[in-house]
Formats: sequence, structure tokens, C-alpha cells
Amino acid sequence: MAIVGSGPAGFYTAYRVMSKVPSTKVDMFEALPVPYGLVRFGVAPDHPEVKKCQKKFEEVGMYLNFTFIGNVSIGNAGGHFGGCTIPLASMMNHYDAIVFAYGASEDKQLGIPGESELQGIYAAREFVGWYNGLPEYADLAPDLTQGEEAVIIGQGNVALDVARMLLEDVDVLRKTDITEAALETLLKSRIKRVHVVGRRGPMQVAFTIKEVRELMKLRGVAFHDVDMSLIPNQISKLPRAPKRLMEMMVKGSVTQLDEAAKSWSLDFCLSPTEFLGRPDGKIRSTVFERTSLASRYDPSSSVVGTGKKVTIPSSIAFRSIGYKSVALPGFDEAGISFDERKGVINNDGTGRVLGVRDNENTERLRRLPGLYCAGWVKRGPTGVIASTMEDAFSTANAIISDWYTGAPFLQGESSSGWEALRAGVEHGKCRVIQWDDWQKIDRAERERGLPLGKQREKFTSITEMIAAAEN
Repeated sequence: MAIVGSGPAGFYTAYRVMSKVPSTKVDMFEALPVPYGLVRFGVAPDHPEVKKCQKKFEEVGMYLNFTFIGNVSIGNAGGHFGGCTIPLASMMNHYDAIVFAYGASEDKQLGIPGESELQGIYAAREFVGWYNGLPEYADLAPDLTQGEEAVIIGQGNVALDVARMLLEDVDVLRKTDITEAALETLLKSRIKRVHVVGRRGPMQVAFTIKEVRELMKLRGVAFHDVDMSLIPNQISKLPRAPKRLMEMMVKGSVTQLDEAAKSWSLDFCLSPTEFLGRPDGKIRSTVFERTSLASRYDPSSSVVGTGKKVTIPSSIAFRSIGYKSVALPGFDEAGISFDERKGVINNDGTGRVLGVRDNENTERLRRLPGLYCAGWVKRGPTGVIASTMEDAFSTANAIISDWYTGAPFLQGESSSGWEALRAGVEHGKCRVIQWDDWQKIDRAERERGLPLGKQREKFTSITEMIAAAEN
């Protein structure tokens, strides 16, 4: 079995299948030289407890029948990160099954004036990748010195992560695995006021209580009062989760506004319409249209615009309105059906990949034997690591069931996997990273972190990672 992607979805799928079908051999392909995906590059540095799942992944990495193949892209000519490449058709020729678990690599756009022209507007995904050491964004260099107000568009957990990084005491972050470059940038930051803006209300927010509680408890940071007209009158009668959230928003922060060095707010019922710039081409402010909720206390309420405009000063802005997956090169040739609008591989809900329609007279997509998907590319970019684990187990169970019931799998030339592919990959200047190489990178990062008093100091370039593997 080949797994494309080495994040939680990939590792949990591997673990489950190898546990239930002991003879399984798994080859895991990763475009970067290092594993773990969003656990390494997406989880906030001050959330080390979330990264504890790496212990389980390390166990899987040591299995005799498991092979990690890093710095290798599937389908991308030249590799998305400049590494090695394997055409999807070649891979399909040498495995019984392939699991696509490569996550969501793009962010959704707002599509409003000024978004692509002005400097100082970033995707939350880029900013998170930058402070977590993702090579793709190592040179992002966000300028936090142009003013005191920041706007974050979107009210999910990632938006709150970004707000916390902007507001947190840098000395607290020094003890985490945030990059030194990010620390230096945050140390120079002038940001004192953060707006976390959503087009709907408190009852429709996407973030969870853990994230908002952390912000409420930040030392020296105050929370601006919410619009109480959007809060239900009888909070006590709400279901447990929204009840706790509403109580938290009404109670507010530990620090009061008159004694706070920094502050933040949840700005509701505002939909962005335009970014305004300064003469030097940098963002000056964000224009919003005030919205009206069809049913203000209904969690699924729709909104309509009112025509009224609100302008918020913003020396920097982040859009945090969701990620999306993209189809791999070779999907069309393989007959794999990809939903461009949803950004997912069409599947039967349990992870079995669907292909083109059976014939012109049917709406039904046909099942593609031996092809599966897990994680965000299967169900969309939602949920936390625990829900990704459940999703991966669902896909793994489908694979296990298909194997034991004799369902058809891929019918290629052989089932020799990586052994049949490696010669074609390694004949050039390409450097494949395997598990013992990753362990060398891991050790080197931990050693770099020691004099800084942190768990690790990550390498932020492919070149550095490969050099550490060869040391």
C-alpha cells in the first residue's frame, strides 16, 4: 500500500491497516523531507500537547514493513518543493492500493478589491506556515511595524491561533518550537489591537471554547465587550457547547481594558468588501458591509447584506476563511473524480475513491478499485486531529474489509512498490529522505534548540534539512 502524505490522516491509516492486516507493507510518500504534516507545520507552537500524537507516528515509522519516502512528490513535474517526482501512473503500476492523504495546500480567496494588489494582506495559512518553519513560507517576512491594528477575517480556530500569536508575550513563545526568525519579527511588532471578524454572529462561530479561553487568559490582554443583542437571553437553556461559549464571551477577559497593553475583539455581522491602501501600496484599512442574520440565534442562520459600510483601520490583514485541497497531476488520466468546488476527492463517504460515471445515462460515479482517500482531501478541511484519526480509521476499515472480502484492487505490473520505483527516482541528483535520515534531521533540530532553551529549532529550508540528513 502506498500512502501519499505523512500527516495524521496518513499515519493513522497506516497504523490501523498494519494492525489489522499484519502482512501489509506500507510506503509513505511525502513531498517534504520531514514527516507529520500539519502536526509539525499547522499546530500552534504553544500547543505542544496537541503534538503528542507524534509518539504514535514514531512507533509506526519504526515498523519493519513501513518505509518513509521523503522529498518525493507524486505527479508534480520537478516536485512541488523542488524534490523528486513519481508520476501517478507509475505508482499505480506497482501497488495493490493507494491512499491519498495529502491534505489541503491552498487557501480560499475573498475575491475583493485590493486583495491581490496591496502589501500586508496574508492568508492565515501562510502566516501559520511561516512561524512554524514551513520552507514554502520561510521568506514571508510579514511586516508588523506599520501600525497598531490588525484585522483577521474569519472566526475559526486558525483565526484565533493567529490572534494569539500576535498578542502573546514573546517571552512565553521563546520556550516553544516557533522559529527564531518569527520570534525576532514578533519582538518588533507594534500590533496592539486585533479584530477577529466574522460575517455572522456569536451563535454561528466556528472556533471552539479551548481557543477562545486561551485568548481570554492572556496576561496583559483585554477583550472588548460583545454585542449583547446577538447573545441569547437565556444562555442557561442552550446546549452545553454553545452555552459555555456564550458564557465565556459574556464574561470576557481576566485583564480589564483600562489596564491592558493589548486588546482584541470578536467583530460580528461584518462581511469584507474592499481593502484600502496607502500611497506606498500598503494596506491602510478594511471596508466591511454590515450584515443581518435571518435568525440570530440559529447556528445555521443565513445572512444578508444591509448596504451599511464599516471601515476598520488595519496595518496588516489576514484572511482565515478556509483551506482547500487540489487535484494531483495524473488524476484525470487515472479517471479519479475531483470536486473542484468542495476541494475534495469524490468518494463513497468511507474513503473509497470514485471515478467517472458508469455511462452517459447515469448520475452515479463508479468505484475505482484500490484507490482510497483520508483526511481533509476526503472530507474537507475541518475538524481537529482527533476527528482526523476517526476519519482515517474509517478509510482503513474500508481497506481492511475490501482486502478480506476479496474485492478488486489495483491490477498493475507488480506489487513490489518502492523497490520497483526507487531506481527511476534516484538516478538523478534527487535525494530521497528515509526514516533514518529523518531521525538525523530530528536530532539536529533538537540539538539546535538546546542552547535556546527550547525543544527544537527547526530547519526552514529543504537544503538545510538534506544537509542534516547527510551529516
